[in-house]
Amino acid sequence: MNNQPDNSKTPLAQEGENRQAWYRRLFGAPKNNEETSSIQELDPNLMPRHVAIIMDGNGRWAKRRNLPRSAGHKAGTEALRAIIKESDALGIEALTIYAFSTENWLRPKEEVGALMGLLLQYFASEIDELHRKRVCIRILGDVEGLPEAQRRAVLNAMERTRANDGLKLNIALNYGGRAEILRAAKAMAERAKKEGIALENMTEADFERELYTAGLPDVDLLIRTSGEMRLSNFLPWQTSYAEMIFNDTLWPDYDEKEFRADILRYMKRDRRFGKV
Repeated sequence: MNNQPDNSKTPLAQEGENRQAWYRRLFGAPKNNEETSSIQELDPNLMPRHVAIIMDGNGRWAKRRNLPRSAGHKAGTEALRAIIKESDALGIEALTIYAFSTENWLRPKEEVGALMGLLLQYFASEIDELHRKRVCIRILGDVEGLPEAQRRAVLNAMERTRANDGLKLNIALNYGGRAEILRAAKAMAERAKKEGIALENMTEADFERELYTAGLPDVDLLIRTSGEMRLSNFLPWQTSYAEMIFNDTLWPDYDEKEFRADILRYMKRDRRFGKV
């Protein structure tokens, strides 16, 4: 059998075949010509290191089906499971999801209760598989402000997966971006006082050490589903140079194909970071 590369092919054609081979190893054969074309554009060398997602649209998804909002949130957990799996397969280093903001406590009591119940169900049903896949879980937000059962569940998940070296799954829970920045500023000032360092000598790196995301790369790609175009107090520091994509799909309908399409859109952006 001849295992030598076909030197008669152009470099561009060979590169396209290499990408298809890479994709098949992850996902199996493409389903149609459209997907084959997308695969040729999906360059693993341009893959974002850190993707953040605002999972929006659960309530509207449920309303269109005459279902309670809790049904939309439950359907949203299925979409989340698929996107976590896809992120891991694509080799994305970090995935940060906006699960529950500090403002979400203002929602109806029944909805908050349903969300807290889903949180417990999610960790109970998924932690074994996530741990097996060597996913490392980190909670971004005020864990101490959670109800006791939920607090125990997330602390256990973080402790159990702490040493894992796979996908870094960051769950923003009881999280607010402004509160995070204020918390980090206070912690930095306290450290400066304790260590005898003048505040004017503190750097951005010193500040970032106090963020929930300490040690993680900045967000490369921010995706928000449902067509809304705002950050909603999500990672204001970490998304300073992120590429943003606002997808009209409601979160429960957001699947691997939509995710890959958004990554392709990201790969076609020209990221200049303030340069020409």
